[in-house]
Amino acid sequence: MKKPEMPCAMHDDHLCYLVNMGYVENSLNDYKALVKDAQFVCMKCGRSANSNENLCRPVKI
Repeated sequence: MKKPEMPCAMHDDHLCYLVNMGYVENSLNDYKALVKDAQFVCMKCGRSANSNENLCRPVKI
């Protein structure tokens, strides 16, 4: 079976990927640190983060 391609560079650091992999359930405090005082929102999934590096298509809030 072919391994699925990531939709964008560094996708394994993005919140949409991390949440789908159980990050919230397994690392709630780390997740909170990524979203606290969010400055960006993702135009793809709607999640927010304090760094644009944690989103696929970040836009400044």
